[in-house]
Amino acid sequence: MARGQRNQQDGRQQDPSDWVTRTADLALRHAEQVNGGSLPDLVTCASGISPSGPIHLGNLREFLTVHFVAEEIRRRGINVRHLHSWDDYDRFRKVPAGIDPAWNEHIGRPLSAVPDPTGEFANWGERYKAPLRAALVEMGCDMVEVDQTAMYRSGTYREQILTAIRKRGEIETVMARFRTKKVEGAQESTAEPDDTDAAGQGSSDDLSRFPYKPYCRGCGRDTVTLTSYDDETTDLAYTCDVCGDSYVTNVATQDEGKLVWKVDWPMRWTYEGVHFEPGGVDHASPGSSYTVGKEIVGPIFGGSAPSFVGYSFVGVAGMPKMSSSKGGVPTAAEALRILEAPILRWLYARRQPKQAFNVDFGQEVLRLYDEWDALTKKAAVPEKRDAAVLAWERASATSTAGTLPTPTVVVPFRMLSSVADVTAGSRAITARTVGASEADLEPRLSKAATWIESYVDPEERTTVRATADAARLGSLSEQEALWIGLLVKRLAAAYGADDQLDMLTTVIYGVPKIARGMTLADAPTDEVKADQKAFFKLLYELLVDAERGPRLPTLFAALGHDKVRSLLVL
Repeated sequence: MARGQRNQQDGRQQDPSDWVTRTADLALRHAEQVNGGSLPDLVTCASGISPSGPIHLGNLREFLTVHFVAEEIRRRGINVRHLHSWDDYDRFRKVPAGIDPAWNEHIGRPLSAVPDPTGEFANWGERYKAPLRAALVEMGCDMVEVDQTAMYRSGTYREQILTAIRKRGEIETVMARFRTKKVEGAQESTAEPDDTDAAGQGSSDDLSRFPYKPYCRGCGRDTVTLTSYDDETTDLAYTCDVCGDSYVTNVATQDEGKLVWKVDWPMRWTYEGVHFEPGGVDHASPGSSYTVGKEIVGPIFGGSAPSFVGYSFVGVAGMPKMSSSKGGVPTAAEALRILEAPILRWLYARRQPKQAFNVDFGQEVLRLYDEWDALTKKAAVPEKRDAAVLAWERASATSTAGTLPTPTVVVPFRMLSSVADVTAGSRAITARTVGASEADLEPRLSKAATWIESYVDPEERTTVRATADAARLGSLSEQEALWIGLLVKRLAAAYGADDQLDMLTTVIYGVPKIARGMTLADAPTDEVKADQKAFFKLLYELLVDAERGPRLPTLFAALGHDKVRSLLVL
């Protein structure tokens, strides 16, 4: 495919903030280069993660970065796949808070060999894959999954492992160039978690730097010390530091271990033919996985490092129910309880990968929905199409799932949540209050109710009075009594109107006007505005025993005529 065709944007204008188009261009240019000047039959965009715990919103960036780039390539008519590796053959490192300390017994075993504490899933890794898979389906993300336990244990990588072992001297030469030496007692700083077995001191052929590490045949842990390797027979001998047993594994015929991470990653780039793969920005720092892998992949495996983009941290605010100290982390599944799938996708699509950001599960959710709704209206006007609208389009639909679910009737999230607040989360009453069916308001209706019930601090919730405040009603000033009287007289008609919410708004805002001899249609004077402020404060006091709360028309609609009257009239 000609470069002009590849860069054609169907009317989309290039914009510095359109990172997806730019990254897809780079990925395709790289694919052409490594394929001799033409695009390969299949472009591979890869992601990978170790399912060692809840896959949080920071990890989600790994998936969505690849997803958006693959979608852009697919949109251009190019055959592409999103290949995802589950690194469940990685070691179990620590028992998180909230898990039975007895699970310390499994430290050092592959994640796929550690039992799920709940017994619900086949193993520890599957426990954390499941909710992420469900969340990705809800977000319309399609990927080809690769189970690394299956790949290693089936012998798929035998030749690659033997190649790495045979060229271990060349690997060590590369590693040594990047390794931070101990200076004045400082610890080595570039060794990554999976590379601890290759971080010792010694010559290039020192077994402490061997590129392959077996899991103990006796206890299943990787807590082994290699004692010898025979290049002729490929026999690798070791002693387990935990169980004390000694074994010999034949690398050419037995599949009992894995390559260390900085060798494993470039091996897979070559085996899978990866053209694009992102990673955390730390992976591209000197001596880290990507920079070392780039040096290893060609000389050792005959491949090329993929086009790479580093992504930054994603944090979470306003989430009182989840605490890292208690073992909880913010996951995609958790976010989807309160955010429509396109909105969660949009948080990632609209920002450069290197831009760190927070997902706020508190009051910021209201502003986020308002911003999304405003952008949705803008997207409906062709003349206003820009990079922001392009991000909205990427978030709203996928090539496999089509347009993702949004409400048929769009009611502001802040209105739905306000009504849910005063109706104890009742979907039926909320729908009736805003004048739409529950089905037409979904999925936003349920998410608004969940947000109010689970994420808003109880002290910020609205508590409707059970009975009228007789003392306060008995001490109304002449002006306050006039306002209440005028309001009560007009409530029945307002509640009976077809446009109930609009009529309640007109009446509530209009009472101070009438009290000053004006009509409902008159523009408020400064005196009326001051009266409205005092009147609204009085209504909140009488209805919810607070100085403020949900918008009064919404509150009135949610409570209904009988309830409001019972709280305003003795």
